[in-house]
Formats: sequence, structure tokens, C-alpha cells
Amino acid sequence: MMRSFGRLCAVMLFSLPASAQSLTLVELNCENLFDCRNDSLKQDEEYLPEATRHWTSRRYWRKLNNIAQELLSTCDDGIPDLIALCEVENDTVMHDLTKRSLLRNAGYEYVMTDSPDLRGIDVALLYSPFSFAPVRNCRIRITPVGGMRPTRDILYVCGLTVTGDTLHVFVVHAPSRYGGERYSRPFRMAVADRLCQSVDSLQMVAADAHILIAGDFNDEADGPVLKEICKHRLRNLTKDARSSDSVRGTYRYKGQWGSIDHVLGSRSIYTKVDTAFIHAPKFLLEEETLYGGYRPRRTYNGMKYQQGYSDHLPLVVKIRF
Repeated sequence: MMRSFGRLCAVMLFSLPASAQSLTLVELNCENLFDCRNDSLKQDEEYLPEATRHWTSRRYWRKLNNIAQELLSTCDDGIPDLIALCEVENDTVMHDLTKRSLLRNAGYEYVMTDSPDLRGIDVALLYSPFSFAPVRNCRIRITPVGGMRPTRDILYVCGLTVTGDTLHVFVVHAPSRYGGERYSRPFRMAVADRLCQSVDSLQMVAADAHILIAGDFNDEADGPVLKEICKHRLRNLTKDARSSDSVRGTYRYKGQWGSIDHVLGSRSIYTKVDTAFIHAPKFLLEEETLYGGYRPRRTYNGMKYQQGYSDHLPLVVKIRF
């Protein structure tokens, strides 16, 4: 049944006119999108009904629908073609998000990793079969360096766009700054090095390859990790992305906005970017009483459940082919 549906989508995909076609990509760190069942092989005990957070089925489904609402709100004229997600636990979560939440009528399919991350969090790519047809995908394993815990795989997906172009997409969630930025920097550099090896291999075969990289890099645009990645004929498409005067990044920590989420592209991509912005409607924000201003409305404030969305805001990039 799924194969027949895929063939039908491919026929519809390439029967569309190639003129004035665009592709919209959204990137979002979902902030701990866990189901509420125990995985004995992972450290997911914090997100169980009997745990301190009381992560019940009701809260889980509210979170799924909140994320779905957030993603659907990023486009005024349809739905995003591609959605790169970080901090999703497993296939069950992705199935529930795409087939049983408010996203269920959008028709999304997905590809995700199955990483050795100790908590069990992974990355995923949602795609609309009517605008992107995957040809192949793989999970790129990161070899830990000294002192580094097992981390998320990089997801690689190669597919065809409406115009018949081949598009290479990487989804990344680099290690956090736990222990301090300088201490943890080698861990993120290990991810960057492995990513750049793959990018270099693609560009050796096709110098003008269409490459998109999206995810949470836990590094600012002018940080050492992003600077190293951009040396490989890539440009940060969202370096100057903004939303409003009150929102100047995708993440806020101790009253300071920062942008640790990024979308990067190869030369053949960044010359075609139409718009790139941080999506920050009022319903995704809350007042920050301690420091003033606003911050993303997250699911928990400390251990207090507040029915929020995520501690990150989405990035939106629209490309015209």
C-alpha cells in the first residue's frame, strides 16, 4: 500500500510545472519529545508517568499537538516541504506526530536516526511526498573523542525536488555545552568534522551539489564550530535571521538571546534563498519576569508543567528553484 502511494506521489510530483517552484524548510528543536513508556536500554526514566515530571499520556498528546500546531503555523500558504527535528525519542513518537496528531492530514512521511545517545533522543526529517521524493538515506555515526559520551547520529537524506533537482539534506544535533563551552567544544568539533567529510565527498562528485544542513549545533553563528563548517563552501542561511525587536534568537538563556539553531546551504542553494526568519508568534512566547522581555514558552519551567511548546523557536527558510 505504501509503495503504491509513493509511486503515485512521484507521478504527481513530476507532473507539476517546474516554473516558479519553491521549497520551504523548517528547523526545530522540539525539547524532549519523549513518549511516556520506559525503554530499558535508554535513560528515559525522567519522562514516565510515575517520575517527578509526571509525564502522562495526556501531557504527551498535548505536546504532540502543540508541536504540530507550531509547525503548521510557520507557513501562510500551505505546509512546509521539509521539517528537520531535533530531540525526538523514537519511531513511535514520529508515527504519532505525523499520523495521529494535528499533522495527520498533512500527509508527511519521515526518516529518522536510531542513535547511541544515552537518553535515546534522535533527529528526524519530515517531508511532503508531493514536493520531495527521497532516493536514499543513511545515519552517519560519530566516533567519540576523549571524554565524549555517545551522541546523536547525523541524518543524511538524498532526494528529488519538484523541479527534478537532487537535494542532499543533513540533520544535525551536536552535543550540548554541558561542562562548559571550552570543555565541550571538542565534542561538537567531532560532529562538525564528520559532517564536513560527508559534504566534501559530495562536492568532489558534484561541485555544484544542492546541499542543505539544518539542526541544533549548540554553537553561535560566529562560534568556532560554525566557522569551521562554513570553510567547506557552505554559507549560514540563517545567520541574520530575525523575528522582531523582542525576539533576537532561537533560544534564550538567563535573559540573553542566542542562535544555536542554524540552516546552512551550498553555493547553489544560498543564491536561491528567498526568505529566512525566526518564527515567533505570540502563542510561542511567554513573559520572562526575572530578566524582562519574552522567551520561548517551553513545556516545563524547571519542574513545573506549563503546557508549553519548546525552549527553542523554529527557523524557516524558503528557497526558489
